[in-house]
Amino acid sequence: MLFLFIQHTSAALTINENFDSDVRRDMDMALDNIVPESLNWRHTDEGPEDSVSHTKTSLVGSSISIPITDGQLNLGTWQGIYLTEFRHAPHTRKIVATILS
Repeated sequence: MLFLFIQHTSAALTINENFDSDVRRDMDMALDNIVPESLNWRHTDEGPEDSVSHTKTSLVGSSISIPITDGQLNLGTWQGIYLTEFRHAPHTRKIVATILS
């Protein structure tokens, strides 16, 4: 079993379809509608998207687990691992990977 954990509160990990790039854009659009930046957010120390980023991360999640079979990730045919960045500007991110056998 592979466990992945991102050590940040403004980016998330998820598993989603990896064939059509529109899936990524649709996911971003849906999250923007659920958590709009236009709300009167109080925590904006690092920019207007500060609380927006934290909230989206809470909804999507900071960790995923993937079974390993015969040394290979046991993902579905169209599944891929996404690191979703919720800040306006890119940031360096750290991910902890743990394999349990």
